[in-house]
Amino acid sequence: MSRLKTSFKIVNVIIAMLFFLFAKLQLNDPDPIVWFSIYAVIGIMFVYSIFRVLPNWILYLSLAGTLGFAIYHLPYFLEWMKTENKSELFGEMQSEKYYIEGTREFMGLLIVLLALTYLLIQNRKRLRKKMVSAN
Repeated sequence: MSRLKTSFKIVNVIIAMLFFLFAKLQLNDPDPIVWFSIYAVIGIMFVYSIFRVLPNWILYLSLAGTLGFAIYHLPYFLEWMKTENKSELFGEMQSEKYYIEGTREFMGLLIVLLALTYLLIQNRKRLRKKMVSAN
């Protein structure tokens, strides 16, 4: 098992806490189970990665699922990009502006994709270091 540097541990704890906060904020969402689960699982992955190397297949599967879900939400984002008033994204949800919630979800998924990519890069560095030390 390749040990994680203290600086990476601190970063992982901070990112995990952010994702747990994101998960808590989703509890008032129209579909809280889906979004709470997504953010909580990412938080758990960051905590787990402090102690052990995550299996790459889990990261790749998570990346693929998140990317697929983001592609599903992409039309909402593109619709929002055509609007003149971009600040409406930060206001109240309006039923006639269905694309607002989809755009918010799309942006959340982009954050998840960035976090998973960070974990994958971190994993690769740890595994490379482990292979070098084994030789």
